[in-house]
Amino acid sequence: MDDRVKQALDFFKNGKYKEALESFSEIEAYDKTNPHVYNNIGLCYAKLGEDKKAEENYKKALFINANLPQTYINLADLFYKENRIAEALQLLQDGASVLPENVGVLHYLARIYIEDKRYTEAIDVLDKILDLSPKNPDAHWDLGMVYFELGDWNSAISNFEEVLEKFDNSELAYFQTALAYEANDEIDKAISNYLKALAVNDKFFHAYKKAATLFMARGDFDDAEEYFKEYLNFDIPDEEKQNIDKILATIKSKKEKQQKL
Repeated sequence: MDDRVKQALDFFKNGKYKEALESFSEIEAYDKTNPHVYNNIGLCYAKLGEDKKAEENYKKALFINANLPQTYINLADLFYKENRIAEALQLLQDGASVLPENVGVLHYLARIYIEDKRYTEAIDVLDKILDLSPKNPDAHWDLGMVYFELGDWNSAISNFEEVLEKFDNSELAYFQTALAYEANDEIDKAISNYLKALAVNDKFFHAYKKAATLFMARGDFDDAEEYFKEYLNFDIPDEEKQNIDKILATIKSKKEKQQKL
């Protein structure tokens, strides 16, 4: 039986879902009380686009054993893709009740709350995750994004900075932190984080424009000019290039006025 399971898993890992389904179905014929087999059969059907059969097998798995976190997530994912949001939420709420300390189930619940714009509920669940796992970067990221959406810049910044403690090589994390600092009127810190994003990835062209705009706003025209010119090197729409050229002309005029003073 162990060889059969290994073969079925190998088929699945190699993308041979029909063969994996056949193998798992053969195992199910001998063992009709194994919830993991039904979960795996459900995964195969999902990969083959047979969602109704996938749902049936996930439900069989949970009927046999209600303590399978991955099955809650798999079935909720199927519901979500079919836009059955209420059913996905109810399922994950049930899962969180049965498995109150399972971060995976809680996090999926939080993310569907976020997609459904139920931010208060999302914050409550994410706070529970951080009680269980205080340095969880995914929870901090999602909290930061929720607080950013709500306009609570200080809370957003606090959570993004927690993410950066673990992922100091993420241009996206630096960029999002910079956006929060900019929204909070902390221009120097915003510029610093845009530049850190570029230090990680000098092809992250959005950060050039953002940094240039802030340099210009505080009167650092040389730096603004440099970063706008860098931005122009990227494949951006012609209309955008024309706008940047106009800004550069304005910068040039301002620099000339400064030199005359």
